[in-house]
Amino acid sequence: MDARGQAADSNLVRRVGFAVVAIPVALLIVWYGGLPLVLLLAVAAALATRELFALAERQQIRPARVIGLASAATLAPLAYATIAAPDVRAVVEVAWPYAAALWLLAVLTWGLVARAPAERPLAAVAITVLAAAYTGALPAFVLDMRHHGHGLRSWAGAWLVFYPLVVTWVCDTAAMIGGRTIGGRKLAPSVSPGKTRSGSVAGVIGALLVAPLFAWLVFPRAGIHVPLWQLVAIAAVLGVVGQVGDLAESLFKREAGVKDSSRLIPGHGGVLDRLDSLYFVVPAAAAMYRLFGIT
Repeated sequence: MDARGQAADSNLVRRVGFAVVAIPVALLIVWYGGLPLVLLLAVAAALATRELFALAERQQIRPARVIGLASAATLAPLAYATIAAPDVRAVVEVAWPYAAALWLLAVLTWGLVARAPAERPLAAVAITVLAAAYTGALPAFVLDMRHHGHGLRSWAGAWLVFYPLVVTWVCDTAAMIGGRTIGGRKLAPSVSPGKTRSGSVAGVIGALLVAPLFAWLVFPRAGIHVPLWQLVAIAAVLGVVGQVGDLAESLFKREAGVKDSSRLIPGHGGVLDRLDSLYFVVPAAAAMYRLFGIT
């Protein structure tokens, strides 16, 4: 085996080792829900925002660190407050467009005050806004899936969250194995040279195989009854959009000239590297749950 293959195997071992520890912890937090889950999402948003800002700073773009970090970390607690507290929800339903507009005005004003024309203010403002939306708002849809009709310590709510997560993890693993085994034409060589079309197809097939497992074994035991065809449709969509999310983050790293967004997670790189697919998968799953009347 060549050095590249050995490195890939070593990386796979680290990925599996991390998953063995992380998945049970994540399942426990998602099962409990509430503030522990909110805290996890807020911390992940702050760490991912820091990594996104680091990619920008490698290109001499200096975003509003304090505003960006605080905004990304605040969105999950705000989303949970609207779900858990009817009084807060009533206020947010009326005030959120104005609050969002004022926040954007604050970011634009920061750009005017803190960045000279030669300091790329347009890019600095844009990456600050993107960070809040990308690393803060998108994963906050986990709370909609987990707590729409389900309180604390709910297996039903937990498995509704874990279905798209498992679909994504299986898709990623199947794509990696399929790409290495079959090879063939590259999927997006200018963005992610290691990914192949055969791997992409294998990933979608792997995602589809998760649907019967949940339809026949997992969901019924949690009191959730969803037709198989709906879970297959959801898995098919998530198998595609998850790979798009992976490529989108790879595009940012390619522009910045780095392989990983950080070295925070053994075998996985950074938070952005671990959640890249889920940034697309989570809101897509939440939307399809609503479309099919699952939540």
